[in-house]
Amino acid sequence: MPRFRVPYPPEFRRQMVELVRSGRTPQDLAREFEPNAQSIAHWVRQAEREAGERRDGGAISAEREELSKLRRENHRLRQERDILAKAAA
Repeated sequence: MPRFRVPYPPEFRRQMVELVRSGRTPQDLAREFEPNAQSIAHWVRQAEREAGERRDGGAISAEREELSKLRRENHRLRQERDILAKAAA
C-alpha cells in the first residue's frame, strides 16, 4: 500500500463542499465517500476563507500564491546582490 495518497481532485473537493453547504454533514459524506470527516470539514473551512466568509486560520490560495511569488523574487534579488558584491570586490 502506498505511503501517501494522491490528493483528491479540486472538482471532487468542490462537490464535497457543496454537499456540506446543502445540509449534509461531513460525517455522512465520510461514510458514503472515501475521505474522512476531518478532511471534508477542512475543505469547507478553506472554501469559506477563500470566499471571504471566514478570516481565521491560514492564508487563502491567492495569498499563498503571492507569498510564493514574492519569496522567489526575494531569492533572485539576493542572488543578484551576491553576484554584484563579488564582482565589486
